[in-house]
Amino acid sequence: MVQVIDRRLNGKNKSAINRERFLRRFKDQVKQAVTKAVKGRSITDIDNGEKVSIPVRDVSEPVFGHSHGGVWETVHPGNQDYIKGDSIDRPPPGGGGGGGGKASNEGEGEDDFVFELSREEFLNFFFDDLELPNLVKTQLTATEAFKNVRAGFTADGTPSNIHIVRSLKGALGRRIALSAEPMSRLNELQEELDILLEEHDENSPEVMHIREEIRHLKSRIISIPFIDPFDLRYSNRVKIPRPTTQAVMFCVMDVSGSMDENKKDIAKRFFILLYLFLTRNYEKIEVVFVRHHTQAAEVNEHEFFHARDTGGTVVSSALKLTSKIITERFPTEDWNIYIAQASDGDNWDSDSAQCREILTKEIMPLVQYYAYIEITEGEPQNLWYEYEKIHATHAHFAMKKIQTPADIYPVFRDLFKKSAVTA
Repeated sequence: MVQVIDRRLNGKNKSAINRERFLRRFKDQVKQAVTKAVKGRSITDIDNGEKVSIPVRDVSEPVFGHSHGGVWETVHPGNQDYIKGDSIDRPPPGGGGGGGGKASNEGEGEDDFVFELSREEFLNFFFDDLELPNLVKTQLTATEAFKNVRAGFTADGTPSNIHIVRSLKGALGRRIALSAEPMSRLNELQEELDILLEEHDENSPEVMHIREEIRHLKSRIISIPFIDPFDLRYSNRVKIPRPTTQAVMFCVMDVSGSMDENKKDIAKRFFILLYLFLTRNYEKIEVVFVRHHTQAAEVNEHEFFHARDTGGTVVSSALKLTSKIITERFPTEDWNIYIAQASDGDNWDSDSAQCREILTKEIMPLVQYYAYIEITEGEPQNLWYEYEKIHATHAHFAMKKIQTPADIYPVFRDLFKKSAVTA
């Protein structure tokens, strides 16, 4: 049986099939490395590859060996300390393991197997537990998009791109230019011939000479080709990047005492997914981090996810600060504004109505899209019910409850659907 493997799309000295088989085999180790990398990376640095280290014992290949049946004994040469039936003492404490000991002139070992994930492979493992459809994964991992636009005409190209009207215009202009002088001379000779025929016989040398010259000029005009390869013109198209503008992404997160590390990790995945979506549509993206408990503050990314200060919850403080930053630094005529808010839903009872008022009057008229996720396993809190009123009146406001990373996608399903309609 002949087995044919198509490797035409593979680079030199590479095998995509073997690489995919390897990644499937060690999927758990690679996913652990990607999860660890996501926790340690910046949101704006998520769109890169990653080095993955796998212990050598995990990549060892299975081998077949020949087993000895029955009971058998073997005498090994070089044993001068023990005989059959001796008991071996337990090694002294600290004799095994590594670290803290003195250097040795014996022993050997192997380093871990390290390989590098490409950008596309890294994002595929990142999207794996988000349950994104393949179409959405393709959109997020796609490189910069270009579009073909008309760029005049060119003198060479493929036959399918021949511009007939432009080619015929060129041929007509060439024929007029090449035949202008012979036609002018032909008209002059025709007038001279008419005059000579009134005074001389048709067989006279003067008449014969003029007729010969007329015949030569007519054959010259007729020999001009109707269309020449020089006349052919082809439609020229060039690829240019799709028009892009700038966008700002606000990450708003509750850091009260009820937001544990697991909820913050889910929120970070949510922010990363929105950031990746924006990078596919905008060339320049600013990211603003606003964290809040009873008070709100604009911080850097490290403080946003890792600062330890906690307290009660007053969501309106974050919304007021966000509105102020938009007004002062991001005018709507220059920026496309996106806001992503993550919370566990807890809020001061009298504050939720104020949040709805701030969003409705100050923020929603300015933003392109507002996404709110409530990371909780319990019943919705009063903030959720106030936000439902906003969702009912604003099409660009999305809200979902999230318990695991797999629940993140429904928020973006509406976002991608909206993008497809406006495209």
